[in-house]
Amino acid sequence: MTTDQAPPPVTRRATPRWRADLRLGTRIAVMRAGGLALALRGDPVARLMHRPWRLDPYPTYARLRAAAAETGGVVRSRTGINAVATHEACTAVLRDRRFGVRLADGRMPFDPTDDAGSASGHDPTDPGTALIEPIDLSLLALDAPDHTRLRRLAQPTFAPKRLAQYRETARTVTGRLLDDAAAKGTFDLTTDLAAPLPISVIAELLAIPDVDTPRFARWGRALGAALDGVRSVRHAHALSRATADLRALFADLVERRRADPGDDVISQLVAALDEDTLTLDELVSLAQLLLVAGFETTTNLVGNAVRALQATGTWDDLAADPGLAAGAVEETLRFDPPVQLTARFAHEDVEIGSRRLRRDSGVLVLLASAGRDPAAHPDPDRFDPRREQTTTHLAFSGGAHYCLGAALARMEGEVALEMLAERMPGLRPAGKIEPRVATVLRGPVHFPVRAD
Repeated sequence: MTTDQAPPPVTRRATPRWRADLRLGTRIAVMRAGGLALALRGDPVARLMHRPWRLDPYPTYARLRAAAAETGGVVRSRTGINAVATHEACTAVLRDRRFGVRLADGRMPFDPTDDAGSASGHDPTDPGTALIEPIDLSLLALDAPDHTRLRRLAQPTFAPKRLAQYRETARTVTGRLLDDAAAKGTFDLTTDLAAPLPISVIAELLAIPDVDTPRFARWGRALGAALDGVRSVRHAHALSRATADLRALFADLVERRRADPGDDVISQLVAALDEDTLTLDELVSLAQLLLVAGFETTTNLVGNAVRALQATGTWDDLAADPGLAAGAVEETLRFDPPVQLTARFAHEDVEIGSRRLRRDSGVLVLLASAGRDPAAHPDPDRFDPRREQTTTHLAFSGGAHYCLGAALARMEGEVALEMLAERMPGLRPAGKIEPRVATVLRGPVHFPVRAD
């Protein structure tokens, strides 16, 4: 070889899938073991991530609020994670523009499932590091100005005129689902009502033809569980399949709407795509967010509401007066919200109370803890559908990332509870509730009931 010849390219050998799986499984096991060890030693933040404590996180939230009183708002865990648990501190972080959902330089936060071990070290050429396809839930993972631009494009979807249309759809779908449930006698509140209702509404919103409800629910479970992080190799593969299937679905819908546009959200976004105000990846990710977030929140909301109403003896109040449905929804959002927490990252050094958070420090914002804060909500551990909500709860987050679909979720929950109380006033539990084993999302996976 002469000195002026270029050296031959270095060829990377792809990591075999079995080896990538083994590496991922080992890494997850090590992380779980470390977190569980801290939980067993009493670390409250670690306990939020592990059984049995996360099955009922509210005593842990109370402990964190008590600890926060001593530090001025921020609790620093031995996991290295900061947390805010009081209503005041949670509200302050959510509304503070010095915090965002990404790091200060715009990178995604550190992903512990990344083989490279850092936010910037991902090697897309190695299947070992690319095993977990990034979960791009669009608005949830963007800061301004991109977040502002995409939110503005999606906003017309939730205009009052459209919500009135969706309410009629929700009532029609709920009536059909309750007819089918009544014919069974004993049915599963989650799989027979709480999940298919919002899936049907979102499918109309996006004009998705031939909706396969079980498949959509399966996608939602895989993506929703990933908010806690990938929990197993099996989950990793389910997540990759769900993401690929959703992208294929929406890529096909984009082409259909381009050829035959309508009055649906996808058609509006395709028009923006052709005007170069968003990219195809952004369109697909935004549609994916609307689909997944749109039904996961409502599914858990309905399940948590009925569970609370039954457990506190207030179901009979709702059955006697279905008009209490709106109050029951709002009280559930405060008392046992479907989304328990979110995360923010400091874009500069920030002081909260007596704690100084360095740039890029992560903070868990415990939305559900804020709803049980006695400083904001009198007698917060009592569920009362007639409660006058004098302080705004944070179930739909706050600040720039306030949930775009909050009004839609409220409406769907209200319709479901009102019609359930009207049609099945003698509704009673018919077996043991199977809870979702998760930290971020909370709700029953299976909820057997019967209409007496």
